Amino acid sequence: MTDEGPLSDLLVLDLTRALAGPQAALMLGDLGARVIKVEPPTGDDTRSWGPPFVGEPGAEESTYFLSANRNKESLVLDLKDPADRDVLARLVERADVLMENYRVGVLDRLGFPVSRLHELNPRLVVLSITGFGHDGPEATRAGYDQIAQGEGGLMSITGTSMPTKVGVPIADLLAGMNGAFGVLAALHERASTGRGRVVRTSLLAGVVGVHAFQGTRWTVAGEVPGLAGDHHPSIAPYGMFATATAPVQIACGSEGLWRALCDALGWDPAEERFATNPLRVAHRDELIERLEALFAVEAAEHWLALLASAGVPSGKVRTIDDVYGWEQTRSQGLLLSVEHPTLGEVSLPGSPIRFDDNAFSGGRSTHLAPPTLGQHNESIRAWLDA
Repeated sequence: MTDEGPLSDLLVLDLTRALAGPQAALMLGDLGARVIKVEPPTGDDTRSWGPPFVGEPGAEESTYFLSANRNKESLVLDLKDPADRDVLARLVERADVLMENYRVGVLDRLGFPVSRLHELNPRLVVLSITGFGHDGPEATRAGYDQIAQGEGGLMSITGTSMPTKVGVPIADLLAGMNGAFGVLAALHERASTGRGRVVRTSLLAGVVGVHAFQGTRWTVAGEVPGLAGDHHPSIAPYGMFATATAPVQIACGSEGLWRALCDALGWDPAEERFATNPLRVAHRDELIERLEALFAVEAAEHWLALLASAGVPSGKVRTIDDVYGWEQTRSQGLLLSVEHPTLGEVSLPGSPIRFDDNAFSGGRSTHLAPPTLGQHNESIRAWLDA
């Protein structure tokens, strides 16, 4: 294991599966923590989620699993087996953090209620992630991302003609991010109290927690937001516009930027219908039609160059392959290479965090590939017995 990274003194037990919990553990692993992923004999659910799968027949790996499990070791334990429960208890005694995303009550039935975890290790920080929260009338519901996106209102404001889910499991990812954030706060508190605590979050909380101005449109103004489409509901012009070739995106977030856009296009910024942002929002459809009629005469590259020279924030809509081939993405350490035990060298998305020494991907210069199932069984058991 590497000793690099600001969390290199921490041991994290990752009892989670699918994405929310694994994402939280991945974030701590990227920052240097030693993460032991405790898997059932069948492995994390996502090991079977595909296609796509990569690798030789009989040793295929799911690209879904690879996305969320770098910088972890894999230990297989059957928690219905008393001997394996004893192994987990010994790990708990040494750990700083335990993460789980079972349904409410499952960990208790396996013999590890919070009271016992803290008997084994009073300094343990426990992260517990559920679908809809640990209490309340719907606490027992299973948590799946798309269900949470709908129940949490996110789909009602995403799309053009029909409610649409986000193209990644955003409820899972947000729950993982919030969980990691809460764990770090609890670890900070532990430094002064000497005791751990339980951190709780959910997929529902993650979605509601990012409603931002769409939430206060209702809670403060009493207005129910609808589908936002490709344009900002409160700012104009701010969205995606068709050109002769590909769409471009423009963000005029101030009156100064509106004037800069008008100067570049030869328009009068004080034209009565568009003179202020509220007026432009009120006449949004007309403004979009007017811009797209002009943009239709030239390719996207022409307009992007013109807008850039005018200082108007703008950009293209890149495909995923284009993003990872983009030099700016690579310059930020957002693509890393690891040596996988069966796949050889593979490229993975990197950590979004950098520190002031210019180290990429959480401060680690080396990363562990996502493990094969039970890859570290012997080494972890030997470490426990040492």
